[in-house]
Amino acid sequence: MRTDAAAAAAEIPGLVVRAYAGEADLADAIRVGNAEWAADNVSARASVEEQRAWWSHPSEQFDPARDVDIVELDGRMVAIAERSWTDTSDGVREYRSRCWVDPSARRRGIGTAMLRRNEAMARALAAIHAVDRPRVFGFGTADTSVGAPILAEQSGYAAVRWFADMERSLTNELPEIPELPEGLEVRPVSADDGPVIWRADHDAFRDHWGGFDGSDESYRRWVESPDFQPDLMVVAWDGDEVAAAVINAVFAEENRQLGLKRGWLESVFTRRAWRRRGLARALIVRSLHLLRDNGLEVAALGVDADNPSGAYGLYESAGFAVTERFTQWRKPMKESS
Repeated sequence: MRTDAAAAAAEIPGLVVRAYAGEADLADAIRVGNAEWAADNVSARASVEEQRAWWSHPSEQFDPARDVDIVELDGRMVAIAERSWTDTSDGVREYRSRCWVDPSARRRGIGTAMLRRNEAMARALAAIHAVDRPRVFGFGTADTSVGAPILAEQSGYAAVRWFADMERSLTNELPEIPELPEGLEVRPVSADDGPVIWRADHDAFRDHWGGFDGSDESYRRWVESPDFQPDLMVVAWDGDEVAAAVINAVFAEENRQLGLKRGWLESVFTRRAWRRRGLARALIVRSLHLLRDNGLEVAALGVDADNPSGAYGLYESAGFAVTERFTQWRKPMKESS
């Protein structure tokens, strides 16, 4: 299901919107995305391997053949648009947009055109979804971006949620590793543990804001990406049950491009039956020691500023401080454009 791409590009001479063509597009797509992050002072970089894993496994919620557009200007890739949807814990179905524009092609209306196209495509998809939920458009922006928040406001979006990246040094003295509650143990993780850790992670976050794609295809994206590093995971087990975990990862290409030695606490979670026992802090401190022992100098994580479990305060108490901020925007989906 694709609409006429010419409509989105009609007012920009030389602009062509086409479907994602697979492997041949990956390197240029990464070039565009990383160039935008660099221009907006966002401390993130992607790799071809990450993008390949993400775009190789179509699911109901995200299918690259349907949900990725490649934007060319005079034959050169200058932007990528991406769409997905999710049912969120606050009761809506959110149709999300993402768009990266090469800084060399900014101020020509490409971002505006692709947002309008993303909305039109999302509205067409929503028309065939039978769901008893309010439907909204959504997208996120970095607070260091100059144009994206302005585009959001001018397009009728309202800021609804705030997120942050936090960091702490690993070269300073680290806290001593706390003992685990009785009956729990940390033991080495293997690739075979992937499915049970995946399910536990989603179970722990099922009532948190945002939603997720729990499909088998989404799982394959994770285990085939550089994010999946079982030897860096710190998991507290209660027998064969995952009680809590910190899923750590080191992004070698990102570190190379940014000149960093940084490790990420990608997901920090404790399942309901094991909460209020100090597990999260114990596993965070273990992760800090593990990352330092692997030669890293900085630890980083992302946090929902309104997380109901008090994660923000926990991370501050472990020595983390905010380095970057992000905003999530929404607007109601009307019946017609």
